Amino acid sequence: MSGLVVDGVDVHYGRVHALRSLSFEVGEGEIVSLLGNNGAGKTTTMNLLSGLVKATRGTITWNGTDLGSLPAHDLVTHGVVHVPEGRRIFSTMTVHENLMLGGYRVADASLVEKRVQQAYDLMPRLHERRKQQGGTLSGGEQQMLAIGRALVAGPRLLLLDEPSMGLAPLIVKQVMEIIAEVNQQGTTVLLVEQNAKAALRIAHRAYVVETGHVTLSGPAAELADDPRVVEAYLGA
Repeated sequence: MSGLVVDGVDVHYGRVHALRSLSFEVGEGEIVSLLGNNGAGKTTTMNLLSGLVKATRGTITWNGTDLGSLPAHDLVTHGVVHVPEGRRIFSTMTVHENLMLGGYRVADASLVEKRVQQAYDLMPRLHERRKQQGGTLSGGEQQMLAIGRALVAGPRLLLLDEPSMGLAPLIVKQVMEIIAEVNQQGTTVLLVEQNAKAALRIAHRAYVVETGHVTLSGPAAELADDPRVVEAYLGA
């Protein structure tokens, strides 16, 4: 299929077997969510896809390109952009400077400016705060800034790791609406989330990951009604 295909991947940290024959797919134009508890292997999966760790077995392809053979700094040129857990914005740089930094691998300066303006249009709060240092923003605004910075890079596949972490429910709703809008504008999204309820509201499909491998998968609406998911992740 076109899109992202992870096939039979193992990852080891020394003697720790972090991912075990992990396989899943993300079709172009989809939002796919990976659900699971702490330690399930979700963040390792994101680090694998962004080239920060390497597989000891298996393959990772994005529209036919072997991502596993590429260094991390080259993935953005193939449209793969990672928003890491914890946002990791530059706290002493302004909002605008953070956004501009997202375009560091984009040769066309006018395209960078256009994408920055698109980020402001999508998230007007960032425009209001554009001259503020990133560290002075609220948690929700920092998450918006992290997403905006990634969008300036021009992602075709956006990897989002725990974007709702530490945010109030109303802000979580706003962030998820932004992610859904980014997807509607044509960006494929892989969303790692502990907040299963929020993730399943916007995802097309989802996979449940436990101890480094997929134990359950299906359309998001079906998983939201699956008693196993309800009991384990939806607090019912």
